[in-house]
Amino acid sequence: MSTRAAEPHPVEDIHGDGRWMSMHKHFLHDAKEKEPEVVLIGDSLIRNVVWSPIWKRMFEPLHCLNLGVGGDRTEHVLWRVLNGELDQIEPKVIVLMVGTNNHGDTAEQVTAGIMAIVKAILDKQPSSYLIVMGLLPRGEHPNPLREKHTTVNQQLSNQLANTPMTTFLHVDDQDFFLPGPKGGDPVTAANGVIPRELMYDFLHLSMDEGYQKLCDPLLEEIQNCLGTFVKVESTSFDTGSMSEDAAVEKCELETCREIKFRPFADIEGPHQLLL
Repeated sequence: MSTRAAEPHPVEDIHGDGRWMSMHKHFLHDAKEKEPEVVLIGDSLIRNVVWSPIWKRMFEPLHCLNLGVGGDRTEHVLWRVLNGELDQIEPKVIVLMVGTNNHGDTAEQVTAGIMAIVKAILDKQPSSYLIVMGLLPRGEHPNPLREKHTTVNQQLSNQLANTPMTTFLHVDDQDFFLPGPKGGDPVTAANGVIPRELMYDFLHLSMDEGYQKLCDPLLEEIQNCLGTFVKVESTSFDTGSMSEDAAVEKCELETCREIKFRPFADIEGPHQLLL
């Protein structure tokens, strides 16, 4: 079934200021100049992370490039991917998060749009790891859009399960709900209410606690992917054919690699994610 959500379209310039196309052109320039190892692409939920303290502390050291655009739907991101934004770079990891702005589309149409982007990204960057983020809940209280997002996430999980070099990463909706009374079911007790401390307008994430919920698992998955690239040449401690000094040096190197790519929550000092 053909759907606009799965067909590439630029944003209609209804305001007449050309901002969206200007951003696209700047992204083309940034991609060529910065040679990123990690690329994040999507809508405002991707874009706004650059304003969070987490970006400078955790993403910038990983040589990340943010290609998020507020208001983008799946067809807009698909158009950007097919029109050069990933052409001049060779990132090790690409993160995709889009779909919440596809108002009026069914869950099946949104899923088709995201899968079209996945195919385009894998065609452009077959050697990159792709992390597809699930759609977050939205609205202070349970509503039909949340139900649609749940369906999309289930469909994505199934369709991406056997896709090479691709991970579907969904942060549990319950992580964004108010906790219930001690001993009670967290969702039932709190009736699935999202607090403003996590989503200030019940859609966009707060710069601190909200993005912390999203970025903790995302950063761990990114560093796991980057760790694969670093350790792919040698993950063995087999030193039987080496001199004693060489064996010690090799073991020290491998130990450093293992420490470097531990989950961020286990790392002491300034690189640790703070709650």
